[in-house]
Amino acid sequence: MSIGLYTRMAVLFLVLTGLLMLAGYAIGLYFGDPLLFMLLGLVLAGLLNFVSYYWSDTMVVKMSGAKIIQESDNPQLFAAVRTVASKAGIPMPKVGIVQSPQPNAFATGRGPHKAVVVATSSILQALAPSELEAVIGHEIGHVVHRDVLTSSVAATMAGVISYIGTIALYSMMFGGFGGNNRQGGNPLALVAALVLVPLGATFVRLGISRGLEYNADEYGAKLTQNPGALASALQKISVRAQTKGTPSRGAGRPSAPSPATASLWIVNPFRGATMMELFSTHPSTQKRVDRLRKIGLQMGVFV
Repeated sequence: MSIGLYTRMAVLFLVLTGLLMLAGYAIGLYFGDPLLFMLLGLVLAGLLNFVSYYWSDTMVVKMSGAKIIQESDNPQLFAAVRTVASKAGIPMPKVGIVQSPQPNAFATGRGPHKAVVVATSSILQALAPSELEAVIGHEIGHVVHRDVLTSSVAATMAGVISYIGTIALYSMMFGGFGGNNRQGGNPLALVAALVLVPLGATFVRLGISRGLEYNADEYGAKLTQNPGALASALQKISVRAQTKGTPSRGAGRPSAPSPATASLWIVNPFRGATMMELFSTHPSTQKRVDRLRKIGLQMGVFV
């Protein structure tokens, strides 16, 4: 890993571990033993960091409802991935498919030697071949820079903190946690922590994801020498993402994948047209297209 990636991972682990310990402290303060709960938060954070680092690719593929396929299952998608991977000088990644009427794609894995590129079943029909290669180039950019590792760990930790916060808050509200053994702690402090801590973890994840999307756009545009194709693909995918359709989980099944995977897709499939950009895992499509136009000018290509 590069120094930059080491730094991002260290900051990510430290911040999200601190948030998990803070949640434990707040819960412990309410139930009378803040130190114990804070230490439990530290232990849980260590376990989650280890699991998410070594098995992030498997976890993400499962959460997304993707199915790993062979070349005979989809020769056209395999050819696009192989072409772009060859240009990037990395081994051929595994390829996965998510059954969905919404075109989209993401990548996961710890790096070039253990990567998975996933696309939805409709992406071949929605995008021209040059647009598909540009999208794959964006995802290969995440693989080359190991961005997917950072995003996967962030999404996992933020999701767990939010889940724990929700469970504790509902338990406190309905008296199902702690019973009469509470030591008179301030419930307002617990409520504040259980709202702000998950929110803080989410903003950490969003900040990481949005910055990395710009970098991957630039990498994909320069790798394929076609920033216009990537801009066009982003616009097409974004229009479909603003409809009600989201990637479905598994062939023929209507249930959606976990929103924890939202930051990994090239366009957030869970957002709506009216959602505030502040709470999006991605920069606005228009900002990304504007940046691609500037990149095109630098390359001498009209976008």
